Amino acid sequence: MENLNTSIQYVKGVGPKRAKKLKRLNIKTVEDMLYYFPRTYEDRRKLNSIKECRNGEKVNLKVIVSGSPVIYRPRRGLSITKVPVKDETGLAFLVWFNQEYMAKNFKIGEILRVNGKVKIAYNEIQIQNPVFDKNDRKGEKVGKIIPIYPLTEKLSNNEMIKIANNVLKNYIDKVEDCLPDVIRKNFNLISVNDALKNIHFPKDRKCYIKARQRLVFEELLILQLGLLMIKENYSNNKNGIKFNKVDEIKKFINTLPFELTNAQKRVFKEIEQDMESDKPMNRLVQGDVGSGKTIIAVLSMLKAVMSGYQAVMMAPTEILATQHYESIKEFLNNYNIEIELLVGSVPDKRKKEILKKIKEGKIDIVVGTHALIQDTVEFDKLGLAITDEQHRFGVRQRAKLTQKGLNPDVLVMTATPIPRTLALILYGDLDISIIDELPPGRKKVETYAVNSKMKKRVYDFVKKQIKEGRQAYIVCPLVEESDSLDIKSATELYEELSNEYFTDLRLALLHGKMNAKDKDEIMAKFKNHEIDILISTTVIEVGVNVPNANIIVIENAERFGLAQLHQLRGRVGRGKYQSYCILINDSNSKVARERMKIMERTNNGFVISEKDLEIRGPGEFFGTRQHGIPDLKIGNIFRDMDMLKQAQKLALKILEEDRHLQSEKYKKIKNKIINLFKDKIKDISFN
Repeated sequence: MENLNTSIQYVKGVGPKRAKKLKRLNIKTVEDMLYYFPRTYEDRRKLNSIKECRNGEKVNLKVIVSGSPVIYRPRRGLSITKVPVKDETGLAFLVWFNQEYMAKNFKIGEILRVNGKVKIAYNEIQIQNPVFDKNDRKGEKVGKIIPIYPLTEKLSNNEMIKIANNVLKNYIDKVEDCLPDVIRKNFNLISVNDALKNIHFPKDRKCYIKARQRLVFEELLILQLGLLMIKENYSNNKNGIKFNKVDEIKKFINTLPFELTNAQKRVFKEIEQDMESDKPMNRLVQGDVGSGKTIIAVLSMLKAVMSGYQAVMMAPTEILATQHYESIKEFLNNYNIEIELLVGSVPDKRKKEILKKIKEGKIDIVVGTHALIQDTVEFDKLGLAITDEQHRFGVRQRAKLTQKGLNPDVLVMTATPIPRTLALILYGDLDISIIDELPPGRKKVETYAVNSKMKKRVYDFVKKQIKEGRQAYIVCPLVEESDSLDIKSATELYEELSNEYFTDLRLALLHGKMNAKDKDEIMAKFKNHEIDILISTTVIEVGVNVPNANIIVIENAERFGLAQLHQLRGRVGRGKYQSYCILINDSNSKVARERMKIMERTNNGFVISEKDLEIRGPGEFFGTRQHGIPDLKIGNIFRDMDMLKQAQKLALKILEEDRHLQSEKYKKIKNKIINLFKDKIKDISFN
């Protein structure tokens, strides 16, 4: 394997300058280049005739040079080189701009294979800036399938093709196949060498499909084995806590000012069964924005405390942790239960007191942020650990929280609806409960996508709502101006709106760079209706609950993924008033338009998550870097779901046979896993 680590600089045709450019694409070694796959392909095998040329289309032609090249200079700084060509169906011209040297390349009577874009101008067919092979040879540029690579500045596709060619020619034999013959045979997979050759330069569609199938299967198998081994590392087979049946819970549910939905009842029943068994609970509760996960957490914590144990709940931000703390206190105010908030902004003196009381068992429920997983936090008798907005925490953080007790029951909650099949694969160690029903009377948030030309009308509508007593959010993607992106920053927008559109209203600015105290102060003021319009970055994305706010305007909506837009929309529609979400989108891209349409059409988070995965794949959707899940180079969890299921089945079977992959048979697979996860999860040992 040593040679695969050779610097890309030493590959024929690269050198130090190109190596710098390749580094921008994360290609530093020969191996990086072998696994840097084309994003698409151009089929240049089928030849067209001149007669078939249509304006704007790309064509492949076999032509004869029918006259001498001519150079025109219509104005200073512009030269046009034209070469007349013909076939049996008609005449055309090969055209280059500011490339006069091209004229020396052609002789009358020469046969060319040409590929280029057709431009019909002044009643003549032009093939502009074409590539060509001479003497009717099926050469490098025409007559075969050409890979198209993701590029960087000043690095052309032709250069990438040459580099890929040289790497394959000189290094392909150094690649070792990590899959044992028996696996390849059972799943009808080609060798890794053939797969790499054919993914870069497929002879035909069949070869490409076989190559992709092999590489995707290997990638997903390595991913699944890695995840399962990590989970195995964290899980333990010891007995869990057997919690009591608590009659008080029924009474508590009956005193609630609302009735639980059937979905909430079903999910809590599943949790109760888990808690009353002696197997540690490991459950994921998914529920769309506003489906009522908090009350499920409260019921679970009440059960734990009434069985004589402590409970802890970890949220990703201070705002959300504070909100949970306040909700839980309100729900349980008739019970003699000690509840505390532990976040970074708690003064040191107070923090010491809280830590002492937690250790002595004088605090029953602790709500907090990452501050909870510090070594200084020790529990007397932790029975239940809840993580909210699970996708914001990594595998390790979740484990660190559970290690605060002796096999406590674990509940993870998320408002990012994940398609069930995908959740089963990503959270293989968790049972899954889904709250797939919204409380009755919750109105659909009316959603509209408009462009910037409508801004004045949008702001007038916001003003009208505020005059009626409501409040509004206006969300921006950035905090400060960006040179690289033409996007209004939150700070700039705040200044503009305060001085122009909403001079008579109370505005405030909220963003992630503020300290927690200031953030909390602003949110408290907004909640208490001391602020009419909150201009914010996505810091309000998770969990903020202001029932009087009924309108959210999202600037540069094209900059957000679907799941994030849906989360932001969930900030409104929490009260009794009709709510609105207005997406300001100035992008003409197909993806942006598609996202806006989906948002206008549906409020269902599960439908949105499916579409989000479809449009942009899982990496962004999950923030998988935080999961410790590496990015996929060729597989797509959505598109390759069937293969993913096969890979998961095989991964489980392999680990049953050889739990730590210690046999010779799986040695190469193990090395691949270590390599893939080494930068992601540092404290995992694969013994």
